[in-house]
Amino acid sequence: MAKTNSKSIGVGVVLAISFFAVLALIFMPVFGAGRDGKPLNGLDYADDLFNKLSKGSSYFIPKLQKNVQGWAGKPFDAAVTLDKPETAALAATLFTTAGATAGADGARLSVKGDLGAVLAAVLVDADNMYKNDGAAVSGRYGGAKEKAALKTWWQAFSAIDKEFKKTGKIEESNAISEVLKKGVETAYNYYGIPAEKVADKAVLMTAVLVFYLVYTLWWGFAIFYIFDGIGLTMTKAKVKKEA
Repeated sequence: MAKTNSKSIGVGVVLAISFFAVLALIFMPVFGAGRDGKPLNGLDYADDLFNKLSKGSSYFIPKLQKNVQGWAGKPFDAAVTLDKPETAALAATLFTTAGATAGADGARLSVKGDLGAVLAAVLVDADNMYKNDGAAVSGRYGGAKEKAALKTWWQAFSAIDKEFKKTGKIEESNAISEVLKKGVETAYNYYGIPAEKVADKAVLMTAVLVFYLVYTLWWGFAIFYIFDGIGLTMTKAKVKKEA
């Protein structure tokens, strides 16, 4: 019969109770207010913090703007089918505003122009969105919703990218893909989130990570002491010797 140890059980129970007390505190909305004014619990606060830090480490647009200068004056043309006529119509507006010649026929988009100039225009929109200035993007396209405009850039150039890959225009495809992944997608996904630099939040970030480590060990020791107290321990299996 397993031998119990009341002292270990007591330590384990205290650790477990305190662990769940802290867990309850984490889920309480006492960690300040979010961007929408709603109170944050501990998980929301940590998620918001790391989203801000992640955005602060994902600003590639200035480098992309230098890269697309190498495409200035390089003509391109494409005809692609988008998901619906409304998307093609908005895409035609975007390309036309960027100085290209574009038209929509149902869901079919036809466009030709200066690849460097159009990609530069895309990055201006992405930069506005990264800096949470959606009004600038919306105003540029006659009041179109800013997220819809950026998503349409992504849809149109994703379709053009696939077309260029099929026809062997690999360099053009790579340039477009880089702008979409590092510029448009980043700006769209982080829109509305303020950017924070890791260096400015180093102490807080370290404290959160240390707490996460300590809290994990906390529960581990609670289980260890409780099991030890009721006599459940792990021992190394004996090696059976050959005769």
